[in-house]
Amino acid sequence: MTSEESNSAELSALAIAEAHFSGQVERVRQLFRANETFRSMCEDLAAAAETLANVDGLPHDVREARRQEYASLVEALVAEIGDALSQSKIVTLSRWGRAKPKLR
Repeated sequence: MTSEESNSAELSALAIAEAHFSGQVERVRQLFRANETFRSMCEDLAAAAETLANVDGLPHDVREARRQEYASLVEALVAEIGDALSQSKIVTLSRWGRAKPKLR
């Protein structure tokens, strides 16, 4: 796979994850950039979704079984990514200035 193909696959994986979690796009992007495990789940989701979209090209005798298999896989990956998003909600607090003790 060339660097361009790799970047395209990553963008596709990110876009698919963003589509499934449209209310959490910024968090999806942050985790995708920072967490290799999360990125791998998104890439697996993209591959499973692509295979599911192309299942009609399979031989008739295996088509429905593969459709069910990949639909279940997509569903499981979406749930796993959703769990990862839920567990990653860490609030970072920062101070604008130094805290000064109050005088009495």
